[in-house]
Amino acid sequence: MSAKSPGVRPSSVLAGFALLLVVVFVVAYAVGRQAGPVSPGLTPGRGGGGTPGMSGHDMGGMR
Repeated sequence: MSAKSPGVRPSSVLAGFALLLVVVFVVAYAVGRQAGPVSPGLTPGRGGGGTPGMSGHDMGGMR
C-alpha cells in the first residue's frame, strides 16, 4: 500500500491546502459581514485608566 500517489507532488498538495484555507476564511468573513455585529450597542467601558480587565482587583504580592 503506497502512502502517496505517484502523480501527486507535495508542493501541489500544500498549494491546494492553502487555497482551501483561503476559501474557508473568505466564506467565513462574508458570512460574518452579512450577519452584522453580534452586539450593536456594546461600547467600551468608561472609567479608570487601569489595566484592562483588572477592574480594581488586587493580586496581593503578585505585581
